[in-house]
Amino acid sequence: MASSFRIRPAVSADGVFLGDMVVEAANWRQGGAKPRHEVIGGTDHRRYVAGWMRPGDAGFIAEDANGEPVGAAWYRMLPRDDPGFGYVGTGVPELIIGVRPIWRAHGVGRALLQRLCEHAGAQGFARISLSVERDNFASTLYRSEGFAVTQSGSGRDTMVKRLR
Repeated sequence: MASSFRIRPAVSADGVFLGDMVVEAANWRQGGAKPRHEVIGGTDHRRYVAGWMRPGDAGFIAEDANGEPVGAAWYRMLPRDDPGFGYVGTGVPELIIGVRPIWRAHGVGRALLQRLCEHAGAQGFARISLSVERDNFASTLYRSEGFAVTQSGSGRDTMVKRLR
């Protein structure tokens, strides 16, 4: 399955799918699924997709061989007065990533993460941040891609990667 996906830039019409991927990211634990309306309707997660695609937003979509989206990684510039979970400062984009469960552990997340970080660096960003719950298996992926914990909170870590 790992070789049967492609990555394309996200466009404004991908907003609904990005919402789906926020839900996947929030519901990464087996059996602990919150309904979509609860995740997207809450202020904690709405900020990651509301008004997609604003100036400064960028992202990538992974699609299977049939063109169906299976994962996404994107970043937003969030303001100090409405920070995300992984906010570290003005001028540092915060990334969000979600992959459909059946596609996890097949290289989709890594490919999306690498492509997004390359893009952010090419756009002139020196760093990129994210937030991950401490027991989420994805933290191993982030560490292997050069992210380091910069802040620890209650059950979650903020991680930053230097891009240049």
